[in-house]
Amino acid sequence: MNERPRRNRKSAAIRDMIRETELHVTDFIYPLFLVDGKGISVPIASMPGISRYSEDLIIRQIEECIVLGLNNFVIFPAVEDSLKDKEASYAMRSDNFYLRTIRSIKQHFPEVCLMSDVAMDPYSSDGHDGYVLGGNIDNDRTLPILGRMAVHQAEAGIDIVGPSDMMDGRVQHIRESLDSAGFSDTSIMSYTAKYASAYYGPFRDALDSAPKFGDKKTYQMDPANKREALREAALDEAEGADYLMVKPALCYLDVIQTLKENTTLPIAAYNVSGEYAMLKAAGEKGWINYDKAMPEMLLSIKRAGADIILSYFAKEYAQMRGKG
Repeated sequence: MNERPRRNRKSAAIRDMIRETELHVTDFIYPLFLVDGKGISVPIASMPGISRYSEDLIIRQIEECIVLGLNNFVIFPAVEDSLKDKEASYAMRSDNFYLRTIRSIKQHFPEVCLMSDVAMDPYSSDGHDGYVLGGNIDNDRTLPILGRMAVHQAEAGIDIVGPSDMMDGRVQHIRESLDSAGFSDTSIMSYTAKYASAYYGPFRDALDSAPKFGDKKTYQMDPANKREALREAALDEAEGADYLMVKPALCYLDVIQTLKENTTLPIAAYNVSGEYAMLKAAGEKGWINYDKAMPEMLLSIKRAGADIILSYFAKEYAQMRGKG
């Protein structure tokens, strides 16, 4: 036999030398959940190891991550129901604890990259990503709200706004809003192919943001569709997105690869809460070797074509790399 592929696997040194995909701590954005108050750390039962933190403790979390080489974060606010309304008006209020915390983080750590969440659901009394009118999601009435939200976040110090709403035309509206307000350097990471997935459950537990009626299938993508993701990507790119995201990651590796092959923009993938929870649960049961399965899962997302990975595993992975 002239062809013996095993010769290229015969030692760790050789395997390391020809490895096609390398996973780095700098590939990650670490999601953090924020609550108002001080000295608050509330564990999320469906996401072992993940908690909601108040401003002072989230700053401590970021400080620990920086030591590990992890410098990119996306912040999600858990807002009290009493502050929610149909217009998501709390998102723009001057006393908004989310905006206050963004300013505080940037004062403490100006070097970190902060990404936001642009959607109505954390602030909406209806629990939907868009404005609800007559039992339907009104796309065009939502856009000005998202534009104002993005501008307020940019004013607070956000580096990358993340429209997660899946409204048509929102990237262009946000881009124009940011540019008009003098924030042409603020980037947009569009949730380009965000699927109506069953894997979001623990995230909604974390934010208490489940829809008050119906579901999100009229605006999030059908899990059966892949070519539709190309249409969404072409629109987002034309409207001014700087990054394109696929969400979830693990069940949509083919979509990540397809977008990677059809654009020159960086591709992000969101390794979502349900993917995190099922691996944690299997590891705690002893059904899999968690320490080996977790990096393997992350590597598969990078191998599929993701340049950036949003993952609740990010801090643990950084700690694992530090020990190695």
